[in-house]
Amino acid sequence: MSHVYKHVELTGSSTESAEDAISQAITRASKTLHDLRWFEVMQTRGHIEEGRISHWQVTMKVGFTLDE
Repeated sequence: MSHVYKHVELTGSSTESAEDAISQAITRASKTLHDLRWFEVMQTRGHIEEGRISHWQVTMKVGFTLDE
């Protein structure tokens, strides 16, 4: 069986970690997109305040299969 995939670019954010930013984006996307299959991190950014990381942003591609 072959599949056709569509991918979208998402950016998740978190004050906790890069992993949490990814999880937040995927969790939110799964509410409106179905059959999510993979993700690929494209860019990781952060905001620094008073010498510490205060906020993470992770941009990723997320792939899902198209309906038949």
